[in-house]
Formats: sequence, C-alpha cells, structure tokens
Amino acid sequence: MEKLCKGYGLIEGPVWDDARGLIFSDVVFGGIFALNTAGQVSQIVEHRKGIGGMALHEAGGLVVSGRNIAFKAFQGGDTIVLLDRNEDEGNLGYNDITTDAKGRIYAGSLGRSTVFQDGRTPKAGNLYLIDLDGSARVVAKDIQLTNGLGFSPDGKVLYHSDSERKSVYCYDVSEDGSLGDKKHFVTAEKGSPDGLVVSEDGRIWVAQAGRNAGVGVYDNQGTLTELIETPGMCTSVCFGGSERKTLYMVTGSENLGSEDRDGAVFSIDTDVAGVPVTPARVRLKQAEL
Repeated sequence: MEKLCKGYGLIEGPVWDDARGLIFSDVVFGGIFALNTAGQVSQIVEHRKGIGGMALHEAGGLVVSGRNIAFKAFQGGDTIVLLDRNEDEGNLGYNDITTDAKGRIYAGSLGRSTVFQDGRTPKAGNLYLIDLDGSARVVAKDIQLTNGLGFSPDGKVLYHSDSERKSVYCYDVSEDGSLGDKKHFVTAEKGSPDGLVVSEDGRIWVAQAGRNAGVGVYDNQGTLTELIETPGMCTSVCFGGSERKTLYMVTGSENLGSEDRDGAVFSIDTDVAGVPVTPARVRLKQAEL
C-alpha cells in the first residue's frame, strides 16, 4: 500500500479521469483536487464544501453533490443545478452519486448532515434518478444515511450503502432505471459501510469507515473474502489507472470537529479491473425550484 498525498480534512467522492488522474473532494475544508500520475496535486474547484460524491459528465466537467446536485465545467463558468434540495420535505442535500451505463445519475438524499451538525432530528432520505432529459424522480426510499452506490458488471443490480444501518442493500434495476424492492446484501463486520465500487468479477469493494476498519471485499453472494486495512478512517474507494487495476482508498480525520488534516489518499494494485463508470449524459439545464 502506498500513501500518495495527505493533508485534508475528510476526503470523499473519488473518481478516475484518464486526463487528470484521481479527482477527489475535501468535505470539511472545501475544494476539488486532482492527483495526477506523477503524484502532483492541483486544485480544480475552490471553496465548495460538503461534496460527498462526484461523476464525470460528457460535456467536460463534473457532477457534484452537496447542498444540491450540480454541474461544474472544468474550464469554469456558472454552476448548473440539476437537482435541488427541499428542506421543507426534509431533503437537506445529497451524498454519494453514481451513473449507469446510459449516463443517468443516481443520487442519495440526506435527512441530516453527515459532517456539519445543525440540531435537526435525523430523517431518512431517498434515492433519486436524474434521467437523460434532466427530469428527476424518486426510485427508492427509507435510506437512513445514504452512502456508496455501484452497479454489478451487467448493470442489473445496484448496490447501496446505508451507513446508519451498517448495511449494504441491493436493488434489481429495470430498463427504464426504476428499482425493485430493497434487499439486504451485507452487514459490515467492522465500521460502517461508506463508498463502494464493483470489480469486473462481480466483487463489491466497500469502504468501512471506523477505527481499525478499511475496505471489505465481498463476492456477489455477500461473503467477505478480504479485509484491506487502511491507516485512518476509510471513506471511499475508486478503481483507476490505465487498466483500472489500481484501487484508490481515501480517508478522513477521525476527529471531524477539529482542524485536523489527517485525510490521505492510498493505493494498491489489484488482480482485477474495476467496472467502468460511464460519464453522465443528462441534459444540462437549471433545476426547477
């Protein structure tokens, strides 16, 4: 295992970009960063805090979560809101996101902040689908603390972490993007399930946030086959590199209420490639309020 960079509050949302390398966010202190293959880090978006999930968009930019789901072009310019929050209905924002093979976006909403305490009574969130025409609809409900999302290699199953319940669930996926009933997949033996990715052999690699946890690797029947221990609190994972056979693991400071900057990026080589994540192809229009 190799430590590639350090000095962040809480790293989240790792996504691989062939042109820029590993892109990640700092939830606590803000900003989006790119770690290139030479080990150099550059900041590509400033200021914005609370980004728990990201996806590439074919238009040349990133779809990011946080207080809303929004598009930010790499060359700069106005932010385009794709899906806004609705605090009156208990939707305070969004955490992890992913895309399916068609480029549609799945985004989990938050009934409470995962980092910033606001004194609200926690509520369950929903899972939203943003379709190619920019319309959005709820496709699953009752997620206590939404986190990692990832598809099986054939795209027929969606895996979804619920950190509050310490479990990963799965859904059968219909052609139109709708989801079947939520089914229990695994309960984490250590820590709480956070970000996740799927490899081409069907294994699910789940960041398990917590002391002395790491990344749990499960076969598609839910059997734990390996636990990769990481220094610090592992929050998310991402396959990358030229063959998608490098597993990147990102961590955060365990004392999130402090000014600690213990978050770091680690990597290991694997014997299997990750399932490729299709760039988003949803229409870029301002969300209707």
